[in-house]
Amino acid sequence: MTNKIALGLGLMVLGFFAIDYVVFDAANTVFLARKFIDFVDYIAFWR
Repeated sequence: MTNKIALGLGLMVLGFFAIDYVVFDAANTVFLARKFIDFVDYIAFWR
């Protein structure tokens, strides 16, 4: 992965968080965080 691609992806992710915060009051971010925590717990079970 080149630096340009990494910078572009990072800006897209930050843009998603900014739009989510402004438009949807961070509801999608909270949903994804909860799903990520569930996923980590599931993976830790199989460890």
